[in-house]
Amino acid sequence: MTDDADARGDRGGTGSNRTARRGTLVDWREWGRDAFDHADARTKPILLYLTAPWCVACAEMDATTFSEPRLAAHVGEGFVPVRVDADRHPRVRERYNMGGFPSTVFATPAGEVMTGATYLGPDGFRGILDSVRGSWDAKGTAAGQVPRALQDPDPPAGEVTADIEAHMVEQVGASFDEEFGGWGQGGKFPLPRTVEFAAKRDRDRAIRTLEAVHAHLHDTYDGGFYRYAENRNWSGLHREKLLDENAAVLRAFVTGYLYTGKDTYRQAAESGADYLTTTLWTGEAFAGSQAGGDYYTLEASDREEADPPYVDPTVFADRNGLAADALFRLHAVTDVEAPRRYAERALDHVLETLVDGGTVTHYRDGEEVGESGLLVDAARLLAGLTTAAQVTGESRYTDAAREVARGTLDLQASDGAFLDGPATGPGLLDRPLRSLDTNVELADALIDLAFLADEPRYRETAGEALSAFAGAADRMGVEVAAYAAACARHHYDPLVVETPPAGTDLHRAALRVADHEKVVVPGDRETAVVRRGGERSAPAADPAELATRVGETDQPSLE
Repeated sequence: MTDDADARGDRGGTGSNRTARRGTLVDWREWGRDAFDHADARTKPILLYLTAPWCVACAEMDATTFSEPRLAAHVGEGFVPVRVDADRHPRVRERYNMGGFPSTVFATPAGEVMTGATYLGPDGFRGILDSVRGSWDAKGTAAGQVPRALQDPDPPAGEVTADIEAHMVEQVGASFDEEFGGWGQGGKFPLPRTVEFAAKRDRDRAIRTLEAVHAHLHDTYDGGFYRYAENRNWSGLHREKLLDENAAVLRAFVTGYLYTGKDTYRQAAESGADYLTTTLWTGEAFAGSQAGGDYYTLEASDREEADPPYVDPTVFADRNGLAADALFRLHAVTDVEAPRRYAERALDHVLETLVDGGTVTHYRDGEEVGESGLLVDAARLLAGLTTAAQVTGESRYTDAAREVARGTLDLQASDGAFLDGPATGPGLLDRPLRSLDTNVELADALIDLAFLADEPRYRETAGEALSAFAGAADRMGVEVAAYAAACARHHYDPLVVETPPAGTDLHRAALRVADHEKVVVPGDRETAVVRRGGERSAPAADPAELATRVGETDQPSLE
């Protein structure tokens, strides 16, 4: 791994057109109030096209469907076409995603959904255009509907109990693919948070999944990890590489190494880190993604001569928070300095350019500025900041985490759950959405912050957010295993290790304790103390004594 955080990796081309609109003849409008007002004034439905700079199918639809002159003319005459970069507009993505990208959505001028699909070739698109026009002519605005998740957004509340973790342990076993590894009988996603949940509670299945991810999704030439496989046997690869997904898989391999000490997992994590700090490094922070494509099917010698896929240089607050979290964790278990330096640089850049008074802005690109006050940015940046505080011991990260946490509290609803952002904006953005995944990410970071800052109220707030979804816990599958892990941390309290200052032998030993859900609190003390559930161990004067104290601590049992 290069140790120069000022260097820009040169293995991925940044190109000149981030939205890959080559060939499209449609006169697209940008997402915003003006587009909806235009549709309303002309009594036309909206064609909402969600795309992403890494999306190969999006580029193909541009070059085929939207390059057909008659179809483009039909769109221009009968619809108001609006193009949305889903990475830059996460709230739009969560409300209008049809199950993948591209998402082709037809909506009323009020933003209500008439119908939608993912990729459409020219013939399929022609058919749906005629169908939507007929529906619009017959019903007008009554042809649209509000998606069910936005009609009744309140999740079923309940109590956070040990049963939630026990149920998920059962799901991990029941849904596991014993033949090929991973979970489910269809397409395979790496599910890194599920791997981490299992690593602590069902290690064999976690290891078998890491082995499958390493064998099939790891790009051994350029580094990094592909998105997913279409088929149960991990074939049919989708080779896009997104920063947030790569960071999560990198972290899962760090966790695997923490529990097993297996060099294969360390090497996979370091390969992932090398990809982040070269190809995705902008010189200041981490770029958002790299597109897929035929390049990745080439032999190594042929890749040397080919142009690498497009890298979107946008620095997103949320994705950089996750990258920093993963890189700090890698440093913690290996002592390699480069991951820590890149993580610090990225966090400092985000804090300087995207955080103001605790409010986080999604991205800035010249004069274009993303939304501010989104839950996903706050939650993921908090994860990076709280891990930074544990690894470096620097109070500035704890202070920044406090500030971001305070700036997020306005998003908490009366039921305890956090909304995904301000309930304002065009289309369906004024309808509240409670994202389970993002509430879990926030709750986890708040639990860490509660112990780092010695402020129990953050743990209480995390418990309120988790309780808001607990009524549905018995219906949750392995895809949301992170919820069960967060509930266990709240119900039992995590293992907490108070240590001497960062960099000391006791601090480094605490970071290596085989529990990825622990909290390490470095401070001005000479010995280490282990805490759980209000109980404090006797002091430990050296790493061996610390290991003994950890072993003496009562561990929660699922039996």
